Amino acid sequence: MLLTLKLVLVPAFLAALTAAARVWGPSVAGWLAGLPVVAGSIVLLLALERGPSFAAQASAASIAAIAASEAFNFAYAWSCRRVGWPLALVAGLAGWLALALLLVHLPDSPGWAVAAACVAVAVSQSGLPRVTGHVPAARVGLADLAVRMLAGALLTVAVTTLSASMGATWSGLLSVFPLLGIVLAVSAQRAHGADFVALLMRGMVIGRASFAAFFAVTAAMLPRYGVWLSFACAALVSIAVQGTTRRMLGARRPTQAVTRELAAQQVE
Repeated sequence: MLLTLKLVLVPAFLAALTAAARVWGPSVAGWLAGLPVVAGSIVLLLALERGPSFAAQASAASIAAIAASEAFNFAYAWSCRRVGWPLALVAGLAGWLALALLLVHLPDSPGWAVAAACVAVAVSQSGLPRVTGHVPAARVGLADLAVRMLAGALLTVAVTTLSASMGATWSGLLSVFPLLGIVLAVSAQRAHGADFVALLMRGMVIGRASFAAFFAVTAAMLPRYGVWLSFACAALVSIAVQGTTRRMLGARRPTQAVTRELAAQQVE
């Protein structure tokens, strides 16, 4: 059952994000990628397997891990403007690992985790590449979508296997390993170019708020209220925050002359 969840969850979410990009463009797809669908499911599995206290510690580490994910996005978004996707991926993973190694030395406190996440989001907000011109549309066929989904499934199994054998801090960090970021960034660069990647990752920055809210609730509630009530409340809060950040995304979309053309051409 758990293996089935791992194999189905991320591929299904990737397919949904591809459809979202087809209809609304890369910014909205990136924003939706901020939902804690993958990391939340991993921490839920950890809660069921290792207990609420372990999952609460992993939840706090997941908030801090936003910083590592933003390091991946930042390094990839700038690198892909100059080099092909293999080198850009190496740069992104190097950024993630460097930040992850720093984060494991943070004090074990939700306050420090939130501070690290806020600093990273602020840096990405101001420092990611800006796109003001037209982003040319390109088609994504069914074969490419199948490759995305297969890569997502394989990465999910690898990360969840590793996180299950490590302590709470590394489990939390690995739960936020940029699975979606890797698959989406590489496929977006290959199919659409660096500007599309930049728009995608700027959308991810806005989506971080609901992600952080989800894990703040689980970190606070799990030791007292158990698994199911904690995760149910976290999901409701995350959805509410995601709805609020939708307004921020809407304010940006007029400057991105890309969505309508992508709606007709991105996915066959």
